[in-house]
Amino acid sequence: MGISNELFQTEREEQCPNATVKMPNDGTNTNPGQISTPNPPFDVLSDIEHFAAFMRFLAPPKPSDTEPGGSASILKGKEIFNQIGCHLCHTPALTTDPNSRVVALAGKTANLYSDLALHHMGRNLEDGISQGEALGYEFRTAPLWGLGQRLFLLHDGRTNDLLVAIREHRGGKSEADGVIRQFEGRSESDKQDLLNFLRSL
Repeated sequence: MGISNELFQTEREEQCPNATVKMPNDGTNTNPGQISTPNPPFDVLSDIEHFAAFMRFLAPPKPSDTEPGGSASILKGKEIFNQIGCHLCHTPALTTDPNSRVVALAGKTANLYSDLALHHMGRNLEDGISQGEALGYEFRTAPLWGLGQRLFLLHDGRTNDLLVAIREHRGGKSEADGVIRQFEGRSESDKQDLLNFLRSL
């Protein structure tokens, strides 16, 4: 979005002629005496912190037991998901830290369908962008929860076709090559069951 903050203080384009502000665009309000809103303790926080708190306390997406394809298809698709190895990176559930400083979030099960780890995803997904320690062909496993509500798929939104998104995981040293081979070896019925499971999340 081009908004610098306390964590990312430098504009992506450092030579931008419009980058005249030397401070981050958003930061902690260090002069709370000037706050005139009804929630002074919270207004000290930066907009980024407000947004993070909002996201942290959102309810997780609720998967469907019946849509699309019916419950039998969804259950079979879930079995296939595990049999072919999707679950190795798209880990169905993780547990939050039981000692979290946010008591409401301590020791909770999150059905993310992600291991939150970086993986080599090969030439089909490679975008040449390095971010932090991740090179252009490495990606954090995207959580699949809420997949049924997404219009665009993959890190760059290049497709709205789930089958295309799955097949883009293969190629050129991708860690998912073996999983995609297993998927392609399945019957059309099995593939549809897997797609129904994914769209039910």
